[in-house]
Amino acid sequence: MAIDSGDTTFLLLSAALVLIMTPALGFFYGGLARRKNVSATIMHSFSSVIVISVVWVLWGYSLAFGPDIGGFVGSLQWFGLNDVGLQPNPDYSATVPHQAFMIFQLMFAIITPALMTGAFAERMKFCSFMLFIVLWSTFVYSPIAHWVWGVGGWLGSLGTLDFAGGTVVHISAGVAALVATLVIKKRIGYGDEDMAPHNIPFVVLGTAFLWFGWFGFNAGSALVAGSLATSAFVVTNTAGAAAALTWLCIDCLHKGKPSVVGACVGAIAGLAAITPASGFVGPMASLVIGSSAAGLCYLAVQLIHKSKRPIDDALDVFGVHGIGGIWGTIATGIFAEGAINGTDGLLFGNFTQMIPQLIGIGATLGYSFVVTLVILLILDKTIGLRVKPGEEKAGLDISIHGEESYEREPRRK
Repeated sequence: MAIDSGDTTFLLLSAALVLIMTPALGFFYGGLARRKNVSATIMHSFSSVIVISVVWVLWGYSLAFGPDIGGFVGSLQWFGLNDVGLQPNPDYSATVPHQAFMIFQLMFAIITPALMTGAFAERMKFCSFMLFIVLWSTFVYSPIAHWVWGVGGWLGSLGTLDFAGGTVVHISAGVAALVATLVIKKRIGYGDEDMAPHNIPFVVLGTAFLWFGWFGFNAGSALVAGSLATSAFVVTNTAGAAAALTWLCIDCLHKGKPSVVGACVGAIAGLAAITPASGFVGPMASLVIGSSAAGLCYLAVQLIHKSKRPIDDALDVFGVHGIGGIWGTIATGIFAEGAINGTDGLLFGNFTQMIPQLIGIGATLGYSFVVTLVILLILDKTIGLRVKPGEEKAGLDISIHGEESYEREPRRK
């Protein structure tokens, strides 16, 4: 097995692109949060980079991609990157060093728990959050990654198609976010106080860098520089643009004005939906996937906000990533073209492809829901999940981190 320098360069650059997505997510969420919580919100994303980078090297990668145990999880044979060296591993990518594949996969493991932080923004203890993402990455993310992408994983063996993380990333994080909102409960003043985004330029900046990084996320999942990576790059951009445009149109029809934040959220919904399909569908299908994602996610967000018992998913994580990931996984089974990556979907005569897609959705939803609930309930009963009411009212920037994001305005005489 010879290492290809072009493929290696491509994969390492893609890994760097995916890494920038996590602090970009921090800016996206930070702009949507209130002024008194912006740094704390950004810190959740940045902390995921710090913590999961260590967890992945020690045991996370081995659990996700190590030698299979019953189709459920990898063994700890690769603990501390033992036997994960600089030669290719033919099971995952035959033209790049094994450690290049490992570091690329690390970036997915980092951003997935960061995605859910928008749901419980402005009210979770920092120390509890740090422990939570360690446990969640270990007991939720790594097993699901093994099911879909690991050699011997049961969903991959069943035929579930997920090119870059519809089930592994977006559904798992989306449903975990929903569980967190149910356990941690609503923010003080939710429904009564103004909780509008405090900095829309931050939201746009975060969206721009997320979109930029998503090319590494999806195209990089081809693992080699070539036609499949090119196709994934093209459909990623197309779906994101189609979703942003559709969300803008819905905003104009529903609210009478085109929302800047809406365009950004729409783009993220489309990018989430195309993620599992990006290596299997063509440009026209990506237009349908993106625009449909915008409509479905917009509807989901409105229903959640207007439910009789409103769920305080502060930054609409389930409505965007959970619903986007579910639709994208279904759409992969519908629009996959064998000419692109060897497997046809429903529209091309393979009626049975929907079965493993739906099983993948159901298994990911159920497993992430139950295990996340167990983890959160244990933490809540032991060290507690939520900050004190006085800390929440003051804002987490000052009460938890002892820092203010913006200089106070001088008092008028």
